[in-house]
Amino acid sequence: MDIKAVSAQIDADIQEINSLEALEQFRLKYLGRKGLVAELTSAIPGLPQEERARFGQEVNALKNKLLSLIAEKQKTLAGSSGQAAQAAGDLGMPGISQSLGQLHPLTQVTDEICAIFNRMGFSIVEGPEIESEYNNFTGLNIPLEHPSREAFDTFYLKNYTKMLLRSHTSPVQVRQMKEQKPPLAIVVPGRVYRPDAVDAAHSFMFHQIEGFMVDTGIKFSDLKGILEMFAQAVFGNDIKMRFRPHFFPFTEPSAEVDISCIICKGKGCSVCGRKGWLEILGSGMIHPNVFKHVGIDADKYTGFAFGLGIERIAMLKYGINDIRLFFENDLRFLRQF
Repeated sequence: MDIKAVSAQIDADIQEINSLEALEQFRLKYLGRKGLVAELTSAIPGLPQEERARFGQEVNALKNKLLSLIAEKQKTLAGSSGQAAQAAGDLGMPGISQSLGQLHPLTQVTDEICAIFNRMGFSIVEGPEIESEYNNFTGLNIPLEHPSREAFDTFYLKNYTKMLLRSHTSPVQVRQMKEQKPPLAIVVPGRVYRPDAVDAAHSFMFHQIEGFMVDTGIKFSDLKGILEMFAQAVFGNDIKMRFRPHFFPFTEPSAEVDISCIICKGKGCSVCGRKGWLEILGSGMIHPNVFKHVGIDADKYTGFAFGLGIERIAMLKYGINDIRLFFENDLRFLRQF
C-alpha cells in the first residue's frame, strides 16, 4: 500500500470535517481497531525482511500525523462551538431560578390548628363536601321547619334527591358518631358553602374546623379548658377568654367564645370595634337530640362540640382586613406567608 497516497487522502479528508461527530468517524476510519493504520501494521510481518523497518517507520510517522491532525482539528471545532454558545448567551451567567411553591396561608393555619388539637389527643378526620340533607340538618337537630335552617341553607344539587354542598363541617360529627362508639375526640377541617353575599367579611365558600369530644363525664369545664389551650397556642399566653351565652340548635347550653383583642390588648381599637374583644368561635355541649339521631345513649354519655372559621383565625392572626384576599390568587399577597 502506498503510504504517500494514504497521507494525501488523510489531508483531503481532514479538510472536509466540520463537526466533532465527523471527526470521531475520521478517527475510527484511520486509528480504530479495524482502521487503516491497524491494517498497515498487520501487513508488516508479510513484507521482506529488508523492507520491514522502513515500512514500520513510515506507518508510525503516519500515525503521529493523524494524532496531531485530530488534536488540532478538535481544538478548532471546540473553539467554534464555544464561540457559537457565547454568541447565544453568556454560559457563565447564573441560570434563571424557578420559583418554589409554598402552602396557602389558609392551609398553613389549618395545619397549625389541627396540630394543636392533635397534640391534645384529637384525631383528624375529613368528610365529603357533598352531603345528605339528613347529615347536614336533621341529624344535627335542625329539622325542616326550624327557623335557624334559613341561615344554614346552602346549595342543592340538581337531579340529586336531598343532596347539597355542606354548609358546615358538622355533618362529619354525625357520620363519626354513627360509625364509632365513644370515647371520641375528633377535629374535622374542610371547605363549606353558604348563600352569603361576598364582602370583606363574608364569602359563599370558606373553611371551617369542627371539633367534638364524647365520653362519660364530659363537662362544660372540659370544653373551656380545651379551648383556652387552643387560643393561647395560636394567639399567645397573655390573651384572655370569655364565653357568652348563645343559641345553636345542635348544642345546649351554647356559647360564643371571645378573646381579648390581640391588637390593643383589650383596651379597645378599630379592629375590635372599641370593645376590646374578638369573637373566634362557637361552642357548646352536644344536644341530646343529636345523640338520639346517631344512636348514642344521652343518659350515659355527654360531649362538647365547637366550630371555627379558618379565615377568621387567619385574618386575626395576620392582621388581614378582607377575606377576598385569600381567594384572588395575587402572588404579591400570598408570598408574604
